Formats: sequence, C-alpha cells, structure tokens
Amino acid sequence: MYLVTVLGNLLIILATISDPHLHTPMYFFLSNLSFTDICFTTTTIPKMLVNIQAQSKAISYIGCLTQVYFFMVFAGLDNFLLTVMAYDRYVAICHPLHYTVIMNPRLCAYLVLMCWLSVVSLFYGTGLGVYLSSASTHVSEESAIASVMYTVVTPMLNPFIYSLRNKDVKGALGRLLHRVVFCQ
Repeated sequence: MYLVTVLGNLLIILATISDPHLHTPMYFFLSNLSFTDICFTTTTIPKMLVNIQAQSKAISYIGCLTQVYFFMVFAGLDNFLLTVMAYDRYVAICHPLHYTVIMNPRLCAYLVLMCWLSVVSLFYGTGLGVYLSSASTHVSEESAIASVMYTVVTPMLNPFIYSLRNKDVKGALGRLLHRVVFCQ
C-alpha cells in the first residue's frame, strides 16, 4: 500500500510537470496535494514497517516528537490544500468568465505558500504542546485500524479520486509513458 501511495502520487506530479495541458491552477494544487500525501505517509509508514519487521514498538523520544510534528504538518497541509482546491472549483463554477484573472499563477503560488506557512505556524506550537503534555494511552485494535485508514488508505486513494479518473490526466500519463518507453 505504501508503494502504491508513493508511485500513484509521484505519477500525478510527473504528469502535471511534464504536460503543458495540465499547467492550470487545479493541477498545480493537485500536484502539491500529491507531494504532501507522499510526505504524509513517509512520516509514519517506514517506521511502522520497521517495527512490524522487528516486532518492536520502540521509538525514541526525539523520534516520536519529530514524527508527530511532521505528521501534524502534513495532515494540516492536506486539509488546507483541499480547502484551496475547493475555492478554485468555486471560482471556476461561479465566476467562469473571471476565472483566469482571479486564479492567476501568482495567486496560486501565494495560496500554496500560505497553506505551508499556516500549517507550520498553527501546528508547531499547539501540536507539540498537546502531545508533550498528554499521558501515553493504551492503543486499541480499533484505533490502530483507524490510524492505518487515515495515514495509508486515504493518501493512497487521493490520486485515483482526484486525478486518475480525469481524462486530461489519463492523456498526460499516456503521453508521459509513450515518451519514456519510445525515447529510450
């Protein structure tokens, strides 16, 4: 599942970068969401896989803090990017004649930058404070399954939900594959 997540999201990023037809605000946000999903799953899954292989649940205090920090940053960034994508679709539907003026490249870059800055500033202080002050609790099987669903399944499905069902992305991936296969 981890490999499918990384490869699926990486394909979206490569398709968006390589195909000029996808150089639009929505695909810019989608590629940022894909990058964030890769980072989000990479924050927890490799350590979890090592723990499963070693049959150990050990993590250092600094490792735990680092993992929690990046987990919260990328989870928050996912949410902010989805909000920005919703705004993009709102502008496209409700103000189609003004769309290119409103959603210009400068605003898109600014919105993504603001997502990153907002998440870092919001979660840096509050997140670490909450996790440092809370006592450790026993993790039940249900909460472990919910964690896997949130940290693995959702980022794995995002490329399929947001992009791979789209004919423009399918076309871009086809052209990318054609270039890779026939240009070697």
